[in-house]
Amino acid sequence: MTTIIIRSVRILAAVVFVLGCFQAVYSAEPLLVVNGAANESIAPMWVGIEKGFFKKYSLDVRMLQFRSGPLLTATLASGNVQVAWTAQSTALTAAAWGMNLSSIASPINRIARNLMVRKEIKSLEELRGRTFGVQSIGGGFWLYTMILLEHLRLDPEKYQLKMRVIGDTATITQALISNNVDAAVLPYSFSEIAKRAGFHSLADAAEFKGPFQLTGLYALKDFVALHPEIVTRLTQGMIEAVVYIHDPRNSREVTEVLRKNLRFSRAEDAEASYKVLRIIATLDVAPNLEAWSTVQRIVSRLNPKVGQVDLREVLDGRIVRTLEESRFLPEMRRKLTD
Repeated sequence: MTTIIIRSVRILAAVVFVLGCFQAVYSAEPLLVVNGAANESIAPMWVGIEKGFFKKYSLDVRMLQFRSGPLLTATLASGNVQVAWTAQSTALTAAAWGMNLSSIASPINRIARNLMVRKEIKSLEELRGRTFGVQSIGGGFWLYTMILLEHLRLDPEKYQLKMRVIGDTATITQALISNNVDAAVLPYSFSEIAKRAGFHSLADAAEFKGPFQLTGLYALKDFVALHPEIVTRLTQGMIEAVVYIHDPRNSREVTEVLRKNLRFSRAEDAEASYKVLRIIATLDVAPNLEAWSTVQRIVSRLNPKVGQVDLREVLDGRIVRTLEESRFLPEMRRKLTD
């Protein structure tokens, strides 16, 4: 009996060892990614997580949201998190203060937002002295606002425009509806909510021409140097999520991801959000120097140190070049056009 017990224990130990080895090989590696505002621009990450594209590349990606760029930057500076999904303005500000941050890939290259205003405002001229709602000064929402104002040739100083920090996109939308701010540059989905409340649009940013690259993946340089394979796999999962988003057969699933993460109560708002996402998400993911130069010029008005940042030290196109040369990206583009 003792011999049988010993043999059984040995067999059980061997099974446990084999299962442990199997799990070590096939379990996904945890990776925490910090992000800022909650809107459609984050959807490639949400879809990548919920539809298993990161797991496909052995990554267990989790998102940690912060309400402002400074908090996100401080978290990166602590070294406890190495990867972020954020706007160029936040990344440039971090670089200006000495953070060694690299731009890896940016799929958000279109602006699908309306300049929504109070009912009594009928023209751009009537925006003089008005208050705009933003999430944080220097963050992504602020950047969209400043880009739109620049294209409309509305100088914030000349027109005495005020920027009021309100909160995330949903909170800003509610502030507009409650007349706590006069204007806000809202994604189409949230614009529809404001329109139902009687507010209207003075400008559609989708009509603007020019190089845009607004939100994407960033990582600390040391992390990229030590773990290029992790950053590559993360980028691959994000790219596959973009392809999935554009496939009409997946519209219901992607719409549900948006509804859940953006907490829409009405089906039409989630559907409008899906339309926005398909407009703004592309596979032109390589860091774009011209687009970054535009953002640098805008943000340097707020923080002159940003103007001193050498963009070549921030833009890291190596991961995307590797995916081009390996034929991964060309194959993803082919799938997008099939």
